[in-house]
Parts: sequence; structure tokens; C-alpha cells
Amino acid sequence: MELFYIILLILLGLLFLVAEIVFLPGISIGGLLAMACYGGAIYLAFGDFGTVGGLLAVVVVLAVSIVATVVSLRAKTWQRFSLRQQIRSSSMPSPREELHEGDRGTTLSRLSPMGKVEIGGRVYEAKSTGAYIDQRRAVEVVGFENFSVIVKSIE
Repeated sequence: MELFYIILLILLGLLFLVAEIVFLPGISIGGLLAMACYGGAIYLAFGDFGTVGGLLAVVVVLAVSIVATVVSLRAKTWQRFSLRQQIRSSSMPSPREELHEGDRGTTLSRLSPMGKVEIGGRVYEAKSTGAYIDQRRAVEVVGFENFSVIVKSIE
């Protein structure tokens, strides 16, 4: 019966060690519980089976821990959990793909210096080239900056 408890404590320690590495990294609860289980198993082995049994338990604990750590940290182990799809789109298309310099539209809000413009029936975030541009004014595209359209007043 004593051997059953020693094996049970080693298996529980292994479970806590793998949980610490895979599920709870950095929290240390799993690692502390694993050390407590391993320590208990080694203590029981020394008490019930003497020096030879205790040293055998130490060797088994070390071997099981090293194998579990290596298997848990291998790249192939993590590939089962990793996402294999790639995102090939953006949340918002770049205005460069839809507009060209010289396209014309109207301001929906005051550009001071940023605001909204409507060009070709679509709304874009725009930046004026310098001066403020009031609402409902005609503008022309003169460039692009990230996801903004740079416009100038044509009046």
C-alpha cells in the first residue's frame, strides 16, 4: 500500500509540473504543489523502503520531471495548440487602393485639420494641407498618409 501512495504522489507531482509549464506559467502554484508531492513521495520512500528505495524515488522523480519538461517545451507539442490560419486582410482598406490624386469630394465635417470627407459616395478620414476647411466645401485629393486622405480646398 505504501508503494501505491508513492506512485500516486509522483504522478500528482508530474501533473502539477506539466500544469505549471503549460497552463499556469509564472504563477508558481503548480510548481510548488509538484515539489510538495515529489517531496512527500521521496519522504515516504525513504521511510518505508530505506536508503535504496529513497534514492530510487529521487532518480525516478528527476527522470520523470526532466522528460515532462522536455516534452512540454518542444515546439511540436505547442503546434497542436497554435493557430495555423493567417490574416491576409485589414479591418479597413487603405484609401490609396480606392482613390487617386485629383479625385474630388466634399467635406462632411470641418477639417481642423482632421475631419471627414465624402469622395465617390464613400466616407474617409481626411487631413487638410494647412488651413481649416469648413463643412460642405469642395476638396481635392493631393496625397495620402497612413489611413487618411490629404486634401486641399478647391474654392
